[in-house]
Amino acid sequence: MTRKIFTIVFLSIVIAAFAQENQTQSIPLPKPQITGGKPLMEALSLRKSTREFSEKEIPLQVLSNLLWAANGINRPESGKRTAPSASNWQEIDIYVATPKAVYLYDAKANSLKIVKEGDLRADFGRQAFVKTAPVVLAYVADYSKMGRAAQTDKDFYSATDTGFISQNVYLFCASEGLNTVVLGIVDRTNLSSKLGLKPEQKIILTQPVGYPKK
Repeated sequence: MTRKIFTIVFLSIVIAAFAQENQTQSIPLPKPQITGGKPLMEALSLRKSTREFSEKEIPLQVLSNLLWAANGINRPESGKRTAPSASNWQEIDIYVATPKAVYLYDAKANSLKIVKEGDLRADFGRQAFVKTAPVVLAYVADYSKMGRAAQTDKDFYSATDTGFISQNVYLFCASEGLNTVVLGIVDRTNLSSKLGLKPEQKIILTQPVGYPKK
């Protein structure tokens, strides 16, 4: 092997290793603040869908609180979540799109794992306002976690479990003065490709979150 070929091969290996390491990089989240907020009945009275968002960044602490409220672990001894899950499958993963990258929420580690760098918010919904929200969530059902359940049951329960999670997000936003709306109009084929999802992973809904537009 000539020196030139060796150098090219060596550089290719280094670049591949760097890319792989970058893909597995995680960002630790602050410990979620699980006290405070508006009383439940007040949050319910304020819950609504809003399709206007300020581009103001959501602080990491608020994002941590939001994701914990959505589907975080509220019983560490059992690993169970703030949202119910059929047969405790815990099949719904939350992908978090920001202007910088798309992340996967790891509830156990309370961290964000980088899935893909770059701004993919516009791919999380077909409406123009989606790309203006500082955070857009995508709820992805991993059917491989649902065992031998029938396909119709997987479809039904993953949709139901996503409803629980998205409602938690609605109530958190109502409590914290944030805007949100759940979206079903998504190019799922395109977004699945962009996120590198497996065939058994199905995008159910997306949900932009942000501060009110002034």
